[in-house]
Amino acid sequence: MNFEIITTNDRLAEVCQLASQYPAVMLDTEFVRTRTLFAQLGLIQLYDGERLSLIDPLALTDMSPLWDLLQNPAVIKVLHACGEDLEVFQSVAGCMPTPMVDTQIMAAFLGHGLSTGFGALVQEYLGVELEKGEARTNWLARPLTAKQLDYAAADVFYLLPLYEKLLAGVEANGWMDALQQECNTLLVKRSRVIDDMQVYQDIKNAWQLSPKQLAILQKLAAWRLKEARKRDLALNFVFKELNLWKVARFEITSKAVMAQEGFDEREIQRHGNRLIALVRDVEQMSELDYPARLTRLVDYPGYKQMVKHIKDEVNAVSAHTGLAPEFLASKKQIHQFLSWAWKKGCPEDALPEMLSTWRHALFAHRILPLIQK
Repeated sequence: MNFEIITTNDRLAEVCQLASQYPAVMLDTEFVRTRTLFAQLGLIQLYDGERLSLIDPLALTDMSPLWDLLQNPAVIKVLHACGEDLEVFQSVAGCMPTPMVDTQIMAAFLGHGLSTGFGALVQEYLGVELEKGEARTNWLARPLTAKQLDYAAADVFYLLPLYEKLLAGVEANGWMDALQQECNTLLVKRSRVIDDMQVYQDIKNAWQLSPKQLAILQKLAAWRLKEARKRDLALNFVFKELNLWKVARFEITSKAVMAQEGFDEREIQRHGNRLIALVRDVEQMSELDYPARLTRLVDYPGYKQMVKHIKDEVNAVSAHTGLAPEFLASKKQIHQFLSWAWKKGCPEDALPEMLSTWRHALFAHRILPLIQK
C-alpha cells in the first residue's frame, strides 16, 4: 500500500486534477474534536484507484483544488459513515462532496444494520482484518507516525474494492435510485443551518417549563450557541446545559443563587451578568410573545399503541425487503412521523422521512391509515 503525503499547493493541484479524470474517488478525513464546537481537520485521504494521497491541511495554504474536486459533478465521492465528515467539509470548506455515496448506507441496502462499521464490512467482503489502534489519535500532532499514516491510508485503500462489491450488490437488488435518494437526504440534513431561536427545544427537560420559562430558555440557548460559534467552543464548555435550564426554571437573577445551585465559579464570573440581563429582558416581554409549552409525544393518548402498530408495519416491510428495521425506520423517524401527524406543526412540503423519497412507496399505504382511524 503506497501513498504520498501532500504538503505543497502545487502538488495538491496536480493530484486533484488527475483524480478528476476518474468516475469515482475514495475520500476520508481525520479530525479532532474535544473542546471545540467545530472539528479541527488533521488529514484528508484521497484515493482514485491509482494514487493514494494523504493531504496535510496544516501544511497547505490553498485547498481550493480539493474543494473544486469535491463539487465536481462528474466524479462520485465515496465515503463511509460520512455524517461527521460532511460537517467537517461544510465548516472548513463551505461545501460538501457531491455527488456522494456512503458505503455504510450501501451496506444497509444489502441487509446490514445502519451502524455497521468499516472494519466489519472489509472483513466480511474482502477478508481483511484492519488495525484500529489509531482511531483516537491526535491528528493535529506532527510528525504523524508511520503507524498513523498506514491506518489513515488503509481507510481509503480498502474502501475502493469494498465500494465495488457493494455497488454490484445494490445494482443487482434494484436499490440504486433509493441509494442516491438516501445519500442526498443525508447531504441535506448535514447542511441544514441551525435556527438559533429553536435550539431551546433540544435542551433536556425543556418540556417541564412554563411559557415564560421557555422564553428565558430560548434567549439563553440562542446566546450560548452564538457564543460557542464566536469562540469555537463546545456548547457545554461555554455554559453547562443543566445550569442553563436552571436559570430558566428558577428565573435566576442573582449570582449568589447561581452559586447556591452549584454553578461553576468561572461560569458565573464570565457569563453571570449576561444571563441575568437576558432573564430580565423576558420580564419586559408580552405573554403573547412567549413560546408555547412543549408537548412530548409520549404524553399523547395512545402513544405506545401507535408506536407498536408502526413498528409492526416496519417489521412487515423488513421481512418483505430484507432491509433492517432500524434502517427502514429509526425511532427518530417514527417520532418525526408522529410529530407531523399529531402536532400539525410542519409545513405541507416538509413530509416526514417515512413518507418521502424511496420510503413513501413502502410505508404510505401502511401507516397513513393508522393515524386516520
